[in-house]
Amino acid sequence: MTGGGETMATARKRLGVIVPSSNTIAEEGTLAALAHDSGIAVHFTRLRVVAIGDGADSLAQFDEAHFAAAANLLADAGVGMILWSGTAASWLGWQADRRVTGIIERQYGVPAATATTAINDRLARMGAKRIGLVTPYVAAIEARIENNYRAIGIDVASAERLDLTRNTDYAEVPPARIAAMAERVAKAKPDAIVILCTNLAGTPIADAVAGATGIPVLDSVRVAAEEAASALHAAAAPKKATHEAPSPIKKETSVFSDASRIP
Repeated sequence: MTGGGETMATARKRLGVIVPSSNTIAEEGTLAALAHDSGIAVHFTRLRVVAIGDGADSLAQFDEAHFAAAANLLADAGVGMILWSGTAASWLGWQADRRVTGIIERQYGVPAATATTAINDRLARMGAKRIGLVTPYVAAIEARIENNYRAIGIDVASAERLDLTRNTDYAEVPPARIAAMAERVAKAKPDAIVILCTNLAGTPIADAVAGATGIPVLDSVRVAAEEAASALHAAAAPKKATHEAPSPIKKETSVFSDASRIP
């Protein structure tokens, strides 16, 4: 029960989420992942993304100015944190997320995070050094992802891809097919299986595959939502009194661990 005219809606912490415009999985998946958390209200906006490839047109979709404009709309709702529910930095390079979150934090004064920082933070906490990778992407994108993970000390032990470029096609892949891909990469005995795309329906099958293989399955949508909610709650928690001088805040540091942000 709330007092002073405060309603349950205003008492909830507001999470702002940016999703690719052609994504039809992330919103439903985010809400499902946080359905048990009555303390979080989720608000969405979109960023134009229609196809994924290694050409200039595809790369231009992720210009930092587009993220700033999307974040500006969420800021109007007074959100306490902004999450980019996208995995573009996995092939653009981790520094892409560092720039985006830095811009959002400087301009709007709220913490910012992304699906890839969430995944990498979870992998770091697990101590994972070998992963199985499931993506909808083409070979050139997959190769970039493998190189970027290698740069932060994580080997892609096995990978399965769908060779698709249209984002709307990703969402049409049946969950059973995604599960089969995950089960195949599990044969390499990785420390974790990563379903790397927020427009693949990995959330419904993640627990079942993990149970069948004995290997943790990290679905991009679910992990991003869970990590963001945890960070938002932590930011709102009362701080313990201390006599030490506070450390200066580094605006371009993610709310997740630095291990997820190594270029």
